[in-house]
Amino acid sequence: MSALPVGRQRAAEIIARYGIVLVLVIIVVALTVLSPIIRGEQFFLTSRNLIQVALQAAINAIIATGMTFVITSGGIDLSVGANVALGGVTAALFMRDTGIGPIGGFFVAVTVGGLCGAFNGLLITRLDLPPFIATLGTMGMFRGMALIISDGRPVYGFGREFLQIFARQVELPLIGAIPTQVIFALVIAVVFWWVLNRTKFGKYTIAIGGSEETTRLAGIPVNRYKMGIYILCGLLTGVAAALLLARLSSGDPTFGTFYELDAIAAAVMGGTSLSGGEGSIGGTIVGALVISLVRNGLNLFNVPSYWQDFVIGAVIVLAVMLDRWRKRQTRRV
Repeated sequence: MSALPVGRQRAAEIIARYGIVLVLVIIVVALTVLSPIIRGEQFFLTSRNLIQVALQAAINAIIATGMTFVITSGGIDLSVGANVALGGVTAALFMRDTGIGPIGGFFVAVTVGGLCGAFNGLLITRLDLPPFIATLGTMGMFRGMALIISDGRPVYGFGREFLQIFARQVELPLIGAIPTQVIFALVIAVVFWWVLNRTKFGKYTIAIGGSEETTRLAGIPVNRYKMGIYILCGLLTGVAAALLLARLSSGDPTFGTFYELDAIAAAVMGGTSLSGGEGSIGGTIVGALVISLVRNGLNLFNVPSYWQDFVIGAVIVLAVMLDRWRKRQTRRV
């Protein structure tokens, strides 16, 4: 096929690389301008609101970082929201009933997340189930387990020490007060950017998503790496579960509903291809910020909550359409 004109080729490259950043800037400018017009005051740029945006983005960014690895490998994990609920409820029950303390509670949530990820990995690698079917099933299983062990009720009374450690703000020089959960998200983003782009694990993740059969023929233990990818996603989901538990002060079996959609949307908007073989941790973090800003803007303007799910669903569709368009443009070069 004939190559694209230089101008269109360059435009496609810019959109592919910086499109999500441009979207972020446009949303920030729009909310800054519209907030005083609609609310009668500059509500969007207040420190309280911006901290809320960062907190909402932090939880999604952590989950979406794990989801980025899964999608890059050619898989999907629909169980992360239910995993959040199960990890949070289990940690709350352990802290309340055994007195293991806040650090112990944190590791319980992370361990539960990792075990859920390992179970997903076993279904996919040992039973050869399609990731969509396997994690759709475990989504119901994990949610059901959270409801069973909590009797369908929120779990309280696990101590304020947990909240004081994982829901506090840290004073940083020249920056000011930063929520602990935002620091967690930033550290995780940096670490796993390095893992995806600079380590053998990351390179094999990309290779498996690009062509699993070719990777297998090259002598790489594909199933072992796929197992590790789903465990990684589960562990990061467990971290998010612990932080959400601290933020909301209760372990609720209904928490995490539709979190899988937010995580997928953040990853795909950030440049991770649903067909596998391509992922961007930096793009995922920006995608999580965009989703948080969209939800925040809709709340500021008193848009009914059910419209938020519609908007996020539309964002996923648009992101996939953009990914397909970008791939077609690349093939034509």
